[in-house]
Amino acid sequence: MPYDLTKRLVIGLASSALFNLKNSDKIFKSKGEQYYRKYQRKNENIPLEKGVAFPFIKRLLSLNSLTLKPEDEPLVEVILLSRNDPDTGLRVMNSIEHYGLNITRAVFLQGKSPLSYIPAFDIELFLTANSDDVKLAVNEGYPAGMVMKGSIKDDNQDSELRIAFDFDGVIIDDEAELIYQREGNLKSFHENEKSKQDIIHNPGPLNNFIQRLAQIQQIEHKKISQDPKFQPILKIALVSARNAPSHKRAIKTLRNLGIEINEAFFLGGIAKNKVLEIMNPHIFFDDQLTHLQNVAKFLPSVHIPFGVTNR
Repeated sequence: MPYDLTKRLVIGLASSALFNLKNSDKIFKSKGEQYYRKYQRKNENIPLEKGVAFPFIKRLLSLNSLTLKPEDEPLVEVILLSRNDPDTGLRVMNSIEHYGLNITRAVFLQGKSPLSYIPAFDIELFLTANSDDVKLAVNEGYPAGMVMKGSIKDDNQDSELRIAFDFDGVIIDDEAELIYQREGNLKSFHENEKSKQDIIHNPGPLNNFIQRLAQIQQIEHKKISQDPKFQPILKIALVSARNAPSHKRAIKTLRNLGIEINEAFFLGGIAKNKVLEIMNPHIFFDDQLTHLQNVAKFLPSVHIPFGVTNR
């Protein structure tokens, strides 16, 4: 019987997001493919350094411990989608094994883009450090994000998984943002959102990812009902440039999605980086690079190049 991916959260992951490939990329660009191949073979048993998305992926996979019965299928599946060929990609798989990550499925494409295979694996989020791949994926309607460069340290003592989202252009589409960009003022934006406060927003690029997280939250609620001492792993935060009165439509949309937001910040133009530095999420998604440039220096950040602000 085929292995069914449709009932779980599936992440497609490039090796450039999971590991620090700075040295490898430098060798490939300066020395060429044959030297790069020899270099990776020579070092295939030397683990790669952890990359920006590593803390997020490690904790995301830990959600598989939430299965209600031992025979239940895993809640999360992470699939490696690599531009390496199987030979040079062996070092990546060896590194995954070294760090004890439960990633067993991989695709190696010898330089080709993995985008066409996203629907084949029912992927709800594709993460890579390759900006061209991300832009192409989003243009094709696939849920994808560019993992930004940063100096990230993983706190091994922290078992929570904290995920922070911007709202417009990430959880929802850019309908409201388009009005702000077109009119050029917040008054029109707020008037539109106030008049439509009972109309649910159209879904954005990470809609399916959000809904999978909502399903996992429901499993955690069942765990709490069975064991009041159980401590939830998953924490979801909203960090939005919106403020009142546009907050009402946002909250009602999130309610409709079934996602429980543990913390919400309606900042009304206040810089996000100070809030995020205190919260310290394991990943933050935003559609605007201006919001991410300072944040990416100290926490894992993902740019979603969707909508009017990225045209």
